[in-house]
Amino acid sequence: MSNMNSLELCAGAGGQALGLERSGFEHEALVEIDAAACNTLRQNRPHWNVIEGDLSQFDATSFRGVDLVAGGVPCPPFSKAGKQLGASDARDMFPQAIRIVSETRPQAVMLENVRGLLDAAFADYRQHIATQLTAMGYWVDWHLFNAADFGVSQLRPRVICVALRHEVAEHFHWPVPSLQLPPTVGNLLDDLMKAKGWRGAEAWRMKANGIAPTLVGGSKKHGGPDLGPTRSRQAWLTLGVDARGLADEAPDEDFTGMPRLTTRMCARVQGFPDGWQFAGKKTPVYRQVGNAFPPPVAHAVSAEIALAIEKAAATRLFKRAA
Repeated sequence: MSNMNSLELCAGAGGQALGLERSGFEHEALVEIDAAACNTLRQNRPHWNVIEGDLSQFDATSFRGVDLVAGGVPCPPFSKAGKQLGASDARDMFPQAIRIVSETRPQAVMLENVRGLLDAAFADYRQHIATQLTAMGYWVDWHLFNAADFGVSQLRPRVICVALRHEVAEHFHWPVPSLQLPPTVGNLLDDLMKAKGWRGAEAWRMKANGIAPTLVGGSKKHGGPDLGPTRSRQAWLTLGVDARGLADEAPDEDFTGMPRLTTRMCARVQGFPDGWQFAGKKTPVYRQVGNAFPPPVAHAVSAEIALAIEKAAATRLFKRAA
């Protein structure tokens, strides 16, 4: 897969961008409002064109003809953890995403959001989005995936909206979940927990014999670096993890009690490669990690989009030759 490009909206710390990169997309630009996340993107990929600013002020006309417009538009309007105001929420960026699709007219669109968007309460809103995309000449579909289905050690349901030009849609198939179970949290984080020689690491590994609940990044207005609301904390408790906060480093050799995760551990749970460095202090780093789209899921879907684009291009060449 090569010679395909993308424009990414609300890029965050690069979870989706990494997945797209792995699928062969070259990023023409990545738009993100959060300064710390922008610094993370620049630090890891200095050659990426990172545009720091408000999406509502972004003019995408210069990117007309890009192959893929992708984004993880803000989820609070549809989150079960919030008030689920949908289109009435000022943070709803779907209208901006639709505007940018209209300005760029890509071959494909890939928008990620929380599971709550599929609730019956938002049926009319989903139809409104689909109607606008259909009017622009796209086939539109929604699909619910769990990150655990693609090797991520986390129960993280995510809704993905894909819109494709009809000649591309003919070749598109949603990715098939892996039949292989993801590693347990204990096995996934074993080496990181042992980094300072913690003698209780092996017993902890055996106890942490399941996958993680959904990591929650939270907002700038509420909360610090903890692992989510009460239900999430209880789920972490069964895995032997103190979820009331994050640790600065792995447990010491003589540590007793229940360990806390570090931001690096959280990043691995989210599916980030260990080499991906995050900019900022603990709270903004955890917020970047917790709000990210797991790279393996982004790769699974975008790889199918890339394949469909390639097959559509090959079909066009064949018809011309005939």
